[in-house]
Amino acid sequence: MITDITAAKDAALASIHAATTVDEIVALATRYAGKKGEFADLKKQLGGLGTIDEKKAAGAAVNDAMNAVDAALDERRSALTSTALAAQVEGERLDLTEYFATPTRGHAHLVTQAWERLEDVFVGLGFTVAEGPEIETDWHNFEALNMPVGHPARGEWDTLFVDHVPPGGKPGTTVLRTHTSPVQIRTMLAEEPPIYIVAPGRVFRRDTPDATHMPVFHQIEGLVIDRNITMADLAGTIDAFTKAYFGPGFNSRLRPSYFPFTEPSAEFDIQRPDGSWIELGGSGMVHPNVLLACNLDPDEWSGFAFGFGIDRMAKERHGVGDLREMYADDKRFVEQF
Repeated sequence: MITDITAAKDAALASIHAATTVDEIVALATRYAGKKGEFADLKKQLGGLGTIDEKKAAGAAVNDAMNAVDAALDERRSALTSTALAAQVEGERLDLTEYFATPTRGHAHLVTQAWERLEDVFVGLGFTVAEGPEIETDWHNFEALNMPVGHPARGEWDTLFVDHVPPGGKPGTTVLRTHTSPVQIRTMLAEEPPIYIVAPGRVFRRDTPDATHMPVFHQIEGLVIDRNITMADLAGTIDAFTKAYFGPGFNSRLRPSYFPFTEPSAEFDIQRPDGSWIELGGSGMVHPNVLLACNLDPDEWSGFAFGFGIDRMAKERHGVGDLREMYADDKRFVEQF
């Protein structure tokens, strides 16, 4: 009987190795390893053997044969499945080269590049980056910054209110922020001095679009609150920033001005390498009323603040003639940067 078992095993292995499809393997598994398969029939014949030793020897041979057949079935099934899958993938593959050019990696928008570079420069000067909501309360956007209801300085900014009513607030007191100064207020309310932050973000005003203005633009503001801060610290910071961002060929200057949230106040300009000057933003010493609104004692703490448009910074750094070009999505313009 052992001879029959060996012959059955050899025949089964030969059939398995010769199989070319998964369906053939399924059929062979039923033929050889199924409950009614050839090896099941051989097991039934064990009872007719004459001695116990013969039964043990034949039983061991059947088990070894079945194990060999099962292993061969698994190996061949795996190989044929992989082959079938590869053939399916190849058959379904689409050649899209006539529709798509070689993929290329894009790059950040010109304003995003300026935003990230400005953050890097100020972080290098010891500042941290702070953020706040784009929809603000009237108190954070105006009143805490020394601009109560009816203040004439609101005339340029008092616009773009939204329907949302904040908890405990009144209708018409929620606005799309007109500057990132509310981030300064929120920071002073949440943190103890000393404070050294910059607050970049998107702001909204009712400006008419032209070469240097957009109704939606990006701004970065800085705030320093510490003991014994003076205008000299402000001037030195502005000058250090100008040279770090634009390069050694640029200089800065402060000109007296007025802002309700700083006193004294100053516009700051940058001087191009050709000698011409351009206004960049506003600055000044934080007004005592702003400190008081944030529960800070102006006799103990002082500070300075400054702010300017990121879009305009990108415009000047790269010599763009018109801000609107940066939002027209003209590929000829975008690919230059």
